[in-house]
Amino acid sequence: MKMLTIFSAPKPFVDPHIKVIQLNALRSWKELGVDVDVILIGDDPGIAATADMEGVIHLPAVEVNQLGTPLVSSIFNLARENSASGLLMYLNADIILLPETLQVIDQLQGLRKEFLGVGRRSDLELTQEINFSDNWSDAIKAKVRQEGILRGYSAMDYFIFPPQLYNNIPDFAIGRAGWDNWMIYQGIKQPWPVIDLTPSLTVVHQEHNYHHLPEGAIHYDLEESHQNVALGGGMRNLYDLLDVPLILKDGRIVPKPLSLERSLRKIERLVTPDQQLGWRWSATRILRKTRKKITQTG
Repeated sequence: MKMLTIFSAPKPFVDPHIKVIQLNALRSWKELGVDVDVILIGDDPGIAATADMEGVIHLPAVEVNQLGTPLVSSIFNLARENSASGLLMYLNADIILLPETLQVIDQLQGLRKEFLGVGRRSDLELTQEINFSDNWSDAIKAKVRQEGILRGYSAMDYFIFPPQLYNNIPDFAIGRAGWDNWMIYQGIKQPWPVIDLTPSLTVVHQEHNYHHLPEGAIHYDLEESHQNVALGGGMRNLYDLLDVPLILKDGRIVPKPLSLERSLRKIERLVTPDQQLGWRWSATRILRKTRKKITQTG
């Protein structure tokens, strides 16, 4: 049995910059070695040819919504049905993984059968294909230390979990807001151990524009994002990494320490309504702005 199956639903390999960063990501996954399978899901231009060129699995028969956007439920089901690994890892197709990923996966394998691993990403601008020769990962880590930006608690670009979990996902549109927040909400609701891997796992998000989206709009502003939020049960279910109760640090999974930011977040979550309407939504926005201001200056 393989240790891990990585799966993703790439954007079309048409835009030159998107093509470069997706190849960088894919090749970094392959660098993890023979204990890791890689699956590319979808039939957008260039996916099949890239999978063939790179020697990874391609699954084209993904279900889509009325606008042609692949469904998260179908992506996860296809990966599960075509994997024989002990763990699954979904991640966005612009994310570079470093060799330390295997150490984290090894630590997670010792857990009970149900858990979710998730974490923050570091943003980095890369415009050229990486030369995957000796010490490539050291060079990337050095660049992250010098130029990278660790994003906030909603910057969740990957999920690690055993294959029997998440087999009843609503029909979220991939690449739109809301579904990743539901993943954390669902894990906490079950309850499964939900673990913030940020201190132990560096994942590198290669920055890009949003020309692939309708009118180049940020995905938060799209109708499909609003539909995702509704499918997930409303605004109250938009959890993020501040809501995650456990953390992997120094090789140990421990409860997250209480902090001012997490305490303010709990109050904010109590007030948050299901929809972006009324006095509760106004109060939520005020609390959110106040939390960010206090924690950024405190």
